[in-house]
Parts: sequence; structure tokens; C-alpha cells
Amino acid sequence: MKVFDAKHIKNLVLLGSPKSGKTTLAETMLFEAGLTTRRGTIEDKNTLSDYHEIEHEREGSVYSTPLHTEWRNYKINIIDTPGLDDFMGEVASSIRVANTSLMLINAQHGVEVGTDLIWNYIDRYQKPLLFAINQLDHPKADFQASLESLVDHYGSAVTVMQYPLNPGEGFNQIIDLLKMTMYEFGPDGGKPEKKPIPDTEVEKAQKLHNELVEKAAENDENLMELYFEKGELDENELREGLKIGMRNHDVFPVFCLSSKNNMGSGRMMGFIDNVAPSAVDMNPEITEEGEEVAFDESQPPVLFIFKTLNEPNLGKMSFFKVISGKVNQGDVLENTTTGESEHLNQLFIMDGKKRHSIEELVVGDIGATLKLKDTDTNHTLCSKKKMVKISPIEFPSSRMRSAIKAESRKDDEKLGEALRKISQEDLTIRYEYSKELKQLLIHSQGELHMQVLDWKLKNIYGIHVSFEDPRIPYRETIRKGAKADYRHKKQSGGAGQFGEVYLEIEPWYEGMPDPSNHPVRGREVIDLPWGGKLEFISSIVGGAIDARFMPAILKGIMEKMEEGPITGSYVRDVRVVVYDGKMHPVDSNEISFKLAGLNAFKQAFLAASPQLLEPIQDLEVLAPEDVVGDIMTDLQSRRSIIQGIEAKGNYQVIKSKTPLSELNRYSTTLRSISHGMASFSSEFAEFSAVPGDLQKKLAQDFANKEDDE
Repeated sequence: MKVFDAKHIKNLVLLGSPKSGKTTLAETMLFEAGLTTRRGTIEDKNTLSDYHEIEHEREGSVYSTPLHTEWRNYKINIIDTPGLDDFMGEVASSIRVANTSLMLINAQHGVEVGTDLIWNYIDRYQKPLLFAINQLDHPKADFQASLESLVDHYGSAVTVMQYPLNPGEGFNQIIDLLKMTMYEFGPDGGKPEKKPIPDTEVEKAQKLHNELVEKAAENDENLMELYFEKGELDENELREGLKIGMRNHDVFPVFCLSSKNNMGSGRMMGFIDNVAPSAVDMNPEITEEGEEVAFDESQPPVLFIFKTLNEPNLGKMSFFKVISGKVNQGDVLENTTTGESEHLNQLFIMDGKKRHSIEELVVGDIGATLKLKDTDTNHTLCSKKKMVKISPIEFPSSRMRSAIKAESRKDDEKLGEALRKISQEDLTIRYEYSKELKQLLIHSQGELHMQVLDWKLKNIYGIHVSFEDPRIPYRETIRKGAKADYRHKKQSGGAGQFGEVYLEIEPWYEGMPDPSNHPVRGREVIDLPWGGKLEFISSIVGGAIDARFMPAILKGIMEKMEEGPITGSYVRDVRVVVYDGKMHPVDSNEISFKLAGLNAFKQAFLAASPQLLEPIQDLEVLAPEDVVGDIMTDLQSRRSIIQGIEAKGNYQVIKSKTPLSELNRYSTTLRSISHGMASFSSEFAEFSAVPGDLQKKLAQDFANKEDDE
């Protein structure tokens, strides 16, 4: 295949809410350039990008898919992305390596919640952005309303490059403000006929053209001077000003499309060729150490792995961007994350599942290779001459968790290996075995994300699983002091067991004074792995318990703290004072005092007004104003404390403190309430006391479970 130089390679990511037309546009761009002879459709399940079986079943993108096309001596790498926020990890990694983002706006709806969620990543990485108002052929298409919603959300940087003359059914005419020409398309789209702007539109077009010129000129002092001198800029000067503005996030050009009818894509591709920045026009990449890595072909090779895919019959496929230098088939590079060497036996340019072998790739290009041993997403491969580690992609934190188990015990080991591979290719899937909850937990982006995980396990790995509600990591503590004693005595023929412990417990808090009724002979303050403290004080006088048995008593107390008396949850923030006891000269041993300490602690704990604590989340919900009332009503039914509401563009951000136990499957409920127009995020805030009636129920449930076992 042809090798392009860095200035003639453009990396484009297609973004947008569900049903905005990304996959259809990708098909149209490849067809328009002559790289394909027909355009696939989602309905016929024959598009290049949505080629996985799960995507055919769902009739929508689940994976981000690299493609490429060539347009007038430029190579455009295209990454088609999913629209649903459950797959935001695929979007985040694609934006990270693209040079330009193309956000498709459905002309029926304008800016949607999904648009705003994606914008957060575009803004984080400050990537140049184009908007394309698509589906202008739809009977309900409203270009002006869509444009106004863009300006409302993203400000004056939104810059009209084109507007439709006849949106809706019969749409086929676009006024181009850069070239001051009208494009008229035939019934099958494709190459349009260039015509003069109709007299009725000249005044409007000239006004918008002047605004475009001013927008381009204000991005560069030299262009501004030219504009003042001539009162106009020529097309090349306009392009230069727009390129600078896009790079600085001061210009977001707006184009018109009907990707389904192949209207407007060719003109937009020409703009991407001539104006959208290439990698060498962009700011340098930054390493984890904060150093710059310039996009420079003369430097040693540096590759950044942005995506991993485990393909049946092929194995692990790694997708990368060339950050500097160039890479050749057969090169051996170092992984700066693992320290291992990797041999690049094959290099490919990808078009969905089609692989095109290539000998070399230059800086700025996007490619793939197979069967790297120890290299995963976010790793850097480089020459020993330039050992760097590129800053990683920031993936969204999880919004849903569920317990999972194999339906057949014989699949337990297979399940662990399958989850390892799935989480390797999707870094927004995390799994862990919780010793505390005694469950295998999955963290994901939402209900749909979990359904796709279930499909992969069943259809790719042959494992049938069941999902359960995850247990809640409660904590147990006490509200007052209490005393208890326990004698452990066992005699069965030979050597017996004997240990007697007297102890007092009280709530621990930072800076609390020493006990007033007991001397402090020894003290140990333990930072508990699950949070909180245990202060263990020995007040033994007169040798009632030998010092060598104190660690055993502490061990017994810690054992009980790992499975608290109320619900079996971890215990925290307790002071224990061992002040008396008895030994036997022959039968006393460590196990005796461990059991005596454990049981004395349990009795004292139950007498000390025990309190169950529950995890509270800081919850933020982003929603349109018209559904805020319903969302707040639902949150209050979940024992939430509303912290406030803030405006964010045309949306409202509802902030609350909500118990984790009330957030199970919240993503599904929120989607139903808001008709898919709201999203949320949450993170742990604190532990707070459980209401008395709920504590009583949880304690009774635990007691019943213990009785059953």
C-alpha cells in the first residue's frame, strides 16, 4: 500500500449520539473516495466498521473501529465510535489518538446528552473539532434549531461553513460560505453540480461569509493586517486562519450532510485534507514525567498502544499511533511499562476486519500489529535510543457494579481467564474478588455494558454466568463503652486449653485521652486495612496474663473485627483495653487466649450499642431541565440528601449524597426516567449511620443466614 508522508495523513474520529449516522458516514466516505464499490448499511449488516456479531445483533456500534480512506493525495484515518455512553471507553481512547474530532449532530434533535458527554473528552484533550449537522433530508430536520443548540452549548467558536437551502424531504442544495458556491446534488448524491448562489440568498450568504472571514482573521496577526488592508481574505488565507483557530479551539466549523444520500461528504473531506491539522501540526505528546515528545519523523520510533482486541482465530491485535519516527515490519522495540522487548513481525492498516499489510508507517499514522506478548492498551513501545512512556488515556470511572459467578463450578477458572482478556481490551471493565463481600465483582459503565459482557462470555468463551446484586460493604462500630469477660476451657484427656480474658471497649476517636480507670502498660494503634482504627491497650498488672499471650488476644479480636457481630461486616474505630484475666500453668496456650479474646470482644461489642455504617456516594446527575423534578423525586425515594442544583449549559447538574445500597441498577432507572437524556457519575464520599429500622432488618437477615448455615 502507498506510504504517505506525515503532512498528508489526517486522523479523524467520528463522534455523536446514537442514531446520528457515524457508521453510515464512514461507509459514504470510503465509497466516495472509490475505496469500496458499494455502501454497506446497518440494516443489511454489511458495513465495514460494525462487523462483529454483537454489533449485527444490536444494530449499532459496540467497538471503536479504525478505517482509512484516500482523498486527493491525502490519507484520512477514520475511527468510527459507538454512540451510547456505556461504551465511552471506546470513545475516550479514539479521541486521544485522533488529530481532529468530527461530531455528528442529528438534525432532528440538535445537541443531545451524549454530545455533551463526548465533549468533555474533546475539551480535556483540546482536540480540533468539526460539527456536521446530519440527516438534513429527514422530514423533521431543523438546521437552524440544531445550529442554535450548538452555539448555546459551545459558544461563539461554532462557525458556520455551510447552510442548507432546502432541509427536509427533497434536501439537495448546500450553500458553501468558504467557496461562496451552491452545491446541488442529484437524486443519488455523489459529486454535486456547482451553481451560483441564488439571488434570494446572496445577502444572507455574504453576511455569513464576512463573519467567517473575520473569524479566520482574528486567529493570526498577519491575517488580521491583510484583512484590514484588503477587506477580504482569499481562500488559502481563510484556510490558514481556520486551521490556526481549530488548533487553538477557537473555531468549530459546521458542515451540512446527508450521509445516507451521500450529500456533502466529499466537500467536507476536502476541508479535512486542506484545513484540519495533521499530527505534525499538533502540540507534542507529553510523557508521564512531563516531557515533550514532538511528532518528528527524524527521531527514533515511539508507538502508543491505544486499543487492544482479542480476535477469534487471530489472537491479540494491538492498535497503535506512531508518535515519533517511523516503524518498519520486523522492528524490535522496548515496552517501557513492562521492560520486555517486542518483535513487530507484521504491520497492518485496518479497515474493519480487513487487514492490509504494509512495510512501514510514519509519524502520525495509525496501524495495527498481531500477537505482542506483553503489551496492552496504554503501553508505549520505543527504540532503546529514546525510552519514554507516553501519558495514558484517562478512562471513565465505573458507574455500575454487579456480582458474577459461573453457573457451572467447572467454569470458574475459565471465567477468570475470560474476564482477564475482556478487561484487557476494555479498560472500563474491571473485575475483582472481594474478600470482604465474598463475591466476584464486575465494575462497568451500565446495564447495557453488562449485557454485552454477558454476550461475550456466552458466545465467545462458552461460559454461562449469572449476575447477582452485589453485597454492600457495611462497617460496624459502637456508640458507648462496655465490659465483658470470657473463659475458654477445654479438657479432653491430654493437655487442655484454658484462657480467661477481661476487657473493656469504647468508641475510638482521634486525640481521645488515655483510659482513666486503667493503667496503660502497652499500646498498639492499628490502621485497619478497611479504614478506621483499632487501639489495643494492655492494662494487665501482677502477671494475671503473661505478656506472651497478648498478641494471641489481639489476633482473636482482629479475627472478629473482620467478621463483625451484627452483619459480618468489618469493624472499625474501637478501643480495646485488656485489664484482667487468668492463666493455667499447664493448659494455657495461644489458641486458648485467642478464642477467649475473640468471644469477650464479641460480647462486649453487642453490649456497647453497636452501630452499622453504610457507604455514601457523592452522586452527580446531568439532565435536561424538564426531567429534573422526576429525577429528584426518585433520588429522595432512595434516601438521598440533595446537596444542590447547578446549571451547565442547557442542562442541570443535580448533586446528592446517596447510599450505595440504593444505587443498584440506577443507570437503568435513570435512562427510563429521562428517556436516555441523562447521565450520572458517583464516587465514595463517607460512611454514615444506617437508620435503626434498616439496621435491625440487616442484623436479623444475618442472624437467619447464620442459623441456616
